[in-house]
Order: sequence, then structure tokens, then C-alpha cells
Amino acid sequence: MRRRIITLLAVAVLTGLTATVAMAASVHFIKNATSVTRSGNTLSADFKISGLGLNVTTVDVALSADAQCVNPGSNKPKAGNKQSFSAAGTFTVRNGTAEGTLNLTATFQPDCSPPMSVEYSNVTLTASVDGVIVATATIPGTF
Repeated sequence: MRRRIITLLAVAVLTGLTATVAMAASVHFIKNATSVTRSGNTLSADFKISGLGLNVTTVDVALSADAQCVNPGSNKPKAGNKQSFSAAGTFTVRNGTAEGTLNLTATFQPDCSPPMSVEYSNVTLTASVDGVIVATATIPGTF
């Protein structure tokens, strides 16, 4: 009897994992509805994710980027002024789709104040459901 219970439990766990992986296979950021802009020291990402399935109620989205201070001559000083920053939020899923905006603000010590400006690179959006990454979008360029 004990062996039967363990076997049934193992089958149930494998079925649950297979369902999660199958659901995650079609999740994607919609390219023409996902964009990144910069205003001052703040990077904003507008996004839309589709393919989340009808049983998913929320999705966690993270925006990450490298930021550095750049002087007016477009030189990047060698000092330790390049850092990674991130912002995250939980968004409601409706009919397998979620959309929203994340804002990320870089803060440096000392400040990256004029005439210096902040430049962002290596921008990535990551979506996860129940702690499992289901979609990633890398945004090319510097902002």
C-alpha cells in the first residue's frame, strides 16, 4: 500500500511539473507593445506579456539594467560608477495577458548630477510565475 501511495504521489508531482512547463512554453513579451525610455536618471519599461494561460492570475516582472555616469564628452570615467539596478512588480493576468510599466531609478554616491548623465545598457525584462522564469526580453541599445 505504501509503495502505491508513493507512486501515485510521484505521478502527481510529475504531472504538475509537466503542466507548468507546457504553460510556460508559449509565454512571450509582445515586441511591438514592449518599449523602454529614459527620462533623467529613470528608466521606464512598458510591456505586454501574452501566452500566460487562463489559470495564471498574476505574473512577476523584473526590469534590470547596468547604469553608469557619463561626462559631457561621452567619456565613461574609470571610477566605480557602473552598477546594476533592478525594479520588480506583480501584475494581474487577464485572459492570459498582462501589461504594465516598471520604473527604475539609478542612484550613485556621489550623485551623477549635471553635467554628468546616466547611461543605461544591458536592459532585460524577465517574467516569472510561481518563481519560475517563463519569458525574457533583452532590449538592445543604450538609453
